[in-house]
Amino acid sequence: MKQSGEVSKKMGEQVEIKLTDGSIKKILKGTTGKNIAENISKSLAKEAIAIEVNGIIKDLSYKIDADCHINIIKKDNEKALKLIRHDCAHVMAEAVQELFPDTQVAIGPTIENGFYYDFYKKKPFIEEDLEKIEKRMHKIISKNEFFIRKILTKKEAMDLFKKKKEDYKIEIIKDLKKSEEISIYNQGKWFDLCRGPHMPSTKFIGKSFKLMKVAGAYWRGDSKNTMLTRIYGTAWRNENELEKYLNQIEEAEKRDHRKLGKEMDLFHFQEEAPGAVFWHPKGWYLFQSLINYMRERQNNEGYVETNTPELIDRSLWEASGHWEKFGDNMFTTDPKEEKVFAIKPMNCPGAVEIYKKGLKSYRDLPLRISEFGKVHRYEPSGALHGLMRVRAFTQDDAHIFCTEKQITSECKSICDLILSIYKDFGFLDVRIKFSDRPQQRVGDDDIWDKSEIALKEAMEATGLKYTLNPGEGAFYGPKLEFILRDAIGRDWQCGTLQVDLNLPKRLGASYITEDGQKKTPVMLHRALFGSLERFTGILIEHYAGNLPLWLAPTQIVIATITSDSNDYAINLKSKFIKEGFRVELDIRNEKIGYKIREHSNQKKPIILAVGKKEEKEETVSVRKLGSSNTTILKVEKVITNLKKEIISLI
Repeated sequence: MKQSGEVSKKMGEQVEIKLTDGSIKKILKGTTGKNIAENISKSLAKEAIAIEVNGIIKDLSYKIDADCHINIIKKDNEKALKLIRHDCAHVMAEAVQELFPDTQVAIGPTIENGFYYDFYKKKPFIEEDLEKIEKRMHKIISKNEFFIRKILTKKEAMDLFKKKKEDYKIEIIKDLKKSEEISIYNQGKWFDLCRGPHMPSTKFIGKSFKLMKVAGAYWRGDSKNTMLTRIYGTAWRNENELEKYLNQIEEAEKRDHRKLGKEMDLFHFQEEAPGAVFWHPKGWYLFQSLINYMRERQNNEGYVETNTPELIDRSLWEASGHWEKFGDNMFTTDPKEEKVFAIKPMNCPGAVEIYKKGLKSYRDLPLRISEFGKVHRYEPSGALHGLMRVRAFTQDDAHIFCTEKQITSECKSICDLILSIYKDFGFLDVRIKFSDRPQQRVGDDDIWDKSEIALKEAMEATGLKYTLNPGEGAFYGPKLEFILRDAIGRDWQCGTLQVDLNLPKRLGASYITEDGQKKTPVMLHRALFGSLERFTGILIEHYAGNLPLWLAPTQIVIATITSDSNDYAINLKSKFIKEGFRVELDIRNEKIGYKIREHSNQKKPIILAVGKKEEKEETVSVRKLGSSNTTILKVEKVITNLKKEIISLI
């Protein structure tokens, strides 16, 4: 009886949960997420797919054993996407092993917009296999199999996957720490090693998914390991979302900056310099236009421009903390001398070294130091992607050294500058994320507390909306990330702003306060475009190559209708160049229709066609990119109109 009383007492323990509407309920300890949903309403219980406990998504079978904040997740919630994709990956793996029994399963995470799974199969999968796999997935989903979690010991897990002849799972289990909980999830008879969480059953996945492509992938990303086949898929909450995404993919292919870069003769890549850009004259003009624009904006904001060495002794990177954090991604020299040098992956330490030259007082602050610094970071060859993912790139960095009292005003000025610049380039939909301390970081928690509070106060002062991005700050300080949404709805993380109380202290930067004391300055790290190479690629895709007139490397093409108008065309070119336009001349012995098509394909904004009639009347036939209409105008009127257009665009 005593034992029974103790059990009853234990079962009667209550915990307090706070729901998203702010209401507080008391429940029995050990109540599951499913029970909570049922107690709220039957309709909610039917729609519930997971439970969020203190911000962490759990299975509905998760038992609540302490006071917490609760959010019941339904399929219409944005957070459901990751669950749908995770479940879909498991179903894909089951379908693969049903159709191809000798296949071994490796890993299968969710990724942005979808998921993938890596498989080992003697004869790799091909694109033609996807339709068959997808069809089997629909069949599995229709069975409405429950996802059931089981906890295993390390030995049990090893024995289970040895029996299943899953070599890659065995390797994963071997590497797990003794303290790490090992779980598997069953869906019917099929199971996989997985931490979870999952939805209640396969029916919640629905039909809004599609397998996209196959690719090669080395086991654990190491080229020394076995080559596996990776199958990519996408999954969404409903058919509308899937269709929208597939249309976006189709449109993105048309806008691919690599294809447009070739058509517009802007740049190229080659094997001898992986991840580095060969800029052609027109592309280099565009690249330099971005720098010149930024330089002018920064000069107006009181920045001073500097340049620091690309090759710096390893000791500086050790002192700054970059060697420990980024050492594996840094390019270093062979030890021809006693010292080892590294090609800089970041501009920050160099900026501190410039700041340290000469005594600084509080009167010198804020000091805004900018640099268009070339940096190099090792990226695996398989991850390189045109201008979007390179090994050598230029950052529009700036580092503001200021007092703690100046943090708010400086952060506000930077945010205003960033948003103003994005507006000039046609990006009006900008989201801001606040990223706090990561797991791997330098500096004491009290410094991090101070940094995070300062940045949050600065954001409150701006009045700008932002969302939290936990654990994604820089290793030396919290940061803001500015996310641009482009013309077809894709998000690009570009600008950043970071508050850093660690690096200046590590490298010995200081200033003299009003009362004569030596103090470490606050260092604000700021990038607006981020990587200029990447921003160029984003611009090209955002505009589908139809760059604004003020940015276009060639603004005007003067094309002759007949060869007896060549002299008139040559004189016009000189006139437009004197007015500050960038002009090309096309007096080839080709039909005017052919010339127009060719220059339109090369995305040149304005084509002026001229013949004997235009010469006699001192006019031109004006055709704008994307329009089939032509307008006959006097030359002076064209000059006036185009100048007004350029001014209105900036």
